[in-house]
Amino acid sequence: MLKRASRGWARLELALAAALAVAVTLMILANVVTRAAGQAIYWTDEAAIYAMIWMTFLAASASIHDRSAVAVTLVPDMLGEGFRRLFRIAVDVVVLAFALFMAWFCWRWFRPDVLIATGFDTQAFQQETFNFIYAEPTTTLGIPKVWVWLVMPLFTLGLILHALYNLVAGLRGEEPDPVSAA
Repeated sequence: MLKRASRGWARLELALAAALAVAVTLMILANVVTRAAGQAIYWTDEAAIYAMIWMTFLAASASIHDRSAVAVTLVPDMLGEGFRRLFRIAVDVVVLAFALFMAWFCWRWFRPDVLIATGFDTQAFQQETFNFIYAEPTTTLGIPKVWVWLVMPLFTLGLILHALYNLVAGLRGEEPDPVSAA
């Protein structure tokens, strides 16, 4: 079940990242054309940046599932198969620990407990926490930045899921099941 959940989430992440890559390309192209025509669409730069941020985090999470993230393999390449497996498990433990730290960080940043306690009143939330996460607008789009920052808890959820799957698979002696090969 964990394998299926991780694989499905990674597929969704890659599909969304691909759609965002297309969107970024189209926004930049539209920006170039409209600027050349003297009628620039001023918000496309910011929208393209935020789409690229989302794309990056979604693809990074999926790369953990595939174990295809950029890595320096100098040490594992020098080890025998048994130690290489132990090293991989140790890396999976570190990645899972980082993911759990990210979950704690996201909880402290978004403070959903306080938001719920204040009845989703962002003014009361700000007075209670001095945290303006739900009120600060983007520069040109004018939307609350929380919509941009929501990629962090989603990234963290994917990271926990993929790291846990990789750790369990590693302990069982299984190889990763990459979604990019499907």
